[in-house]
Amino acid sequence: MQVSRRPHAVTLAVVAALTLAACTASGEGTPSGGRSPDEAARQGPVWDTRPDSVAAVGDSITRAFDACTVLSDCPEVSWATGTDAGVASLASQLLDGDEAALTTRTWNLAETGARAADLPAQVREAVAHDPALVTVLIGANDACAADLDGMTPTADFRADLERSMEIVREELPDTQVYMSSVPDLLRLWSEGNGSTMARAVWRLADICPSMLAADGEDEVAATERRDEVRDRVREYNTVLEEVCAADDLCRYDGGAVFDYPFTPDHLSDWDWFHPSREGQSELAALAYAQVTAE
Repeated sequence: MQVSRRPHAVTLAVVAALTLAACTASGEGTPSGGRSPDEAARQGPVWDTRPDSVAAVGDSITRAFDACTVLSDCPEVSWATGTDAGVASLASQLLDGDEAALTTRTWNLAETGARAADLPAQVREAVAHDPALVTVLIGANDACAADLDGMTPTADFRADLERSMEIVREELPDTQVYMSSVPDLLRLWSEGNGSTMARAVWRLADICPSMLAADGEDEVAATERRDEVRDRVREYNTVLEEVCAADDLCRYDGGAVFDYPFTPDHLSDWDWFHPSREGQSELAALAYAQVTAE
């Protein structure tokens, strides 16, 4: 008697269909966690919440100027790449406090006094290390000028930032970028202005005169000047947000640093302007929350 093969063929078809369904449901058998190639292309690259190397660019804030001793950088307490356990820098948290990794897989290339115009050169140094993440905090010195006319024009700030991102993408298409907003300089003024010592240091050291200068103007003129500086900082932050939004592997902090309610405890005991250790720790926490967000 001839046995029909049709039931066996039907069984194989059912098994194949069930196997395919199981693979699709679990994400196996398709790229990018279950996304089809077309879906993956539409959604862009996926952000890695645990980058394993960090290069930091920017200005004196990232160098932790005046955080440990007067008129000195103190990169060991930097919010971005510091090794001080009490600060818990972004890199330290990402690398689980591994001292060897912090020594070999982090690079602080920021420079005290840097403006946005210095950023492309710093970024070129950074990409030479092939970091998984580049952190950017720049703009305070662009607003801190001898007077309002000395502030960096917003268009120039944008051009320098865009060129910096171009350098990253030309050399390292898969490297992620975290951009911090510029701190609210008016809040720093309001927190230190009540101190006679702070005002004396600002004047004698000529710290950020566009915002902190208090002599030679009546109260109305001084208030208007400070408001103009704050408006320029807001413009810089808009640029940071827009330039970052144009890149699939860039995250802006959403204004977290600008909006943070810094107090005198977060400011240097030597200049009442730069972040203290406590201030650096807060910057690190804000950055870590952004970088590791799912």
